[in-house]
Amino acid sequence: MIYLLDLQNKLDGIRDLLLEKLSHPYLLEHVESPYIDDDKILLLISLLDQYGVKQEQIENYTVTAMLLQIALDTHEQVQNTQSSEEDDSHKKRQLTVLAGIYFSGLYYKLLAETDDIEMIKQLAAGVKEINEHKISVYQKEAEAIDKLMHSVKLIESTLLGKIADHFHAAEWHDLTANWLFVKRLIAEEKMFLQTGRSLVFDVLKKIALPKVDQSSTELSSEQQKYLLSICTRYIEFSLTMIDTALNRLPGMNSLLADRLKLIAGQHQSMSKKFAEEG
Repeated sequence: MIYLLDLQNKLDGIRDLLLEKLSHPYLLEHVESPYIDDDKILLLISLLDQYGVKQEQIENYTVTAMLLQIALDTHEQVQNTQSSEEDDSHKKRQLTVLAGIYFSGLYYKLLAETDDIEMIKQLAAGVKEINEHKISVYQKEAEAIDKLMHSVKLIESTLLGKIADHFHAAEWHDLTANWLFVKRLIAEEKMFLQTGRSLVFDVLKKIALPKVDQSSTELSSEQQKYLLSICTRYIEFSLTMIDTALNRLPGMNSLLADRLKLIAGQHQSMSKKFAEEG
C-alpha cells in the first residue's frame, strides 16, 4: 500500500509529466491552460496501486487516460462557448479545437507505444459512450430526470470506469462513478446559484418545470429550492453509495479518504448556506 508521502509524490510526478506533455508555447499563449483534475489522478493511482501495477505502467495508464480526458474537456469548451462574429473570439474557438486535436494526438501517440490492446479497446469504447451522452445532455434530449443524471454520471466517470473494469475492480468502478458524479453536481449547483443557470440545471429545469420560460434565468425562490432539492437527493444518494464502496475496499489510503470528506463537506456547507438564505 502506498504511504501518504509516497502517494503525494506520485501524484505530483504524474501531474508534472502531464504538464510537460501539454506544454505548447503557441497554444498556451492563446488558449486557457487545460484543467488537470487531481482527484482523477489520485483515483487512478490508488486503484492501480491496489492491483499491484508497476510504477511505469501506473504512469502510462494515468497519463494516457488524463490526456484523453483533457482532450474531451477541451472540445467541450468549444461547445460551451457562444458563437461570435468577432475575429478574436472566432480565432480562440479555432485554436481551442486545434488544442483538443493536439491533446488527442498526444494520447494516440502514447497508445501506439503500449501493447495493451484490450485497454485501448476499453478506452475507445469509453470515448464513444461519453460523446453519445454529451450529445443527449447538450441537445436537452433527456425526457426524465433519471436519464439526465445517468448521462451526467457517465460523462464524468466512464474513462476511469473502463480502467476499473479492465482490472475487474467493481468497487473502484462504483466509488469512482459516484465520487465524480457528486463533484460535477456540486459544481453545477455553484454555477446555478451564482448565475441562475448551468448546463445540468438548464436541462433539469426543462424536465421538472416545463411551463417556465426556458430562456429566462429568473426563477422564484420556491422554484430554485425545488431544482436544488432534486440535485441534493442525487448527491446524497451517491454519497451513501460511496460509503458502501469504501466499506468493500480494504486499507483506503488517507489522502483519498480526506479528499472524500472534503467533497462531502462542500455539499453540506452549500446545503446549509442555501437553507439559511432561502
